[in-house]
Amino acid sequence: FDRFGKLLKQLSPTGQGWNGTYNGALMPSDDYWFMVEYNEPSDQSRKEFRAHFTLKR
Repeated sequence: FDRFGKLLKQLSPTGQGWNGTYNGALMPSDDYWFMVEYNEPSDQSRKEFRAHFTLKR
């Protein structure tokens, strides 16, 4: 997600990662956020992890 909450890329576990573009255009150096949804291995409960990173060019 960008700083305004726009979803830039949705990934699958077997797919390639994000290449830093949106609709073919390079995204600027900025802060971006992500969310990972997964099943907890011990009890299969649904979990969510959110964090951010800074893209530097």
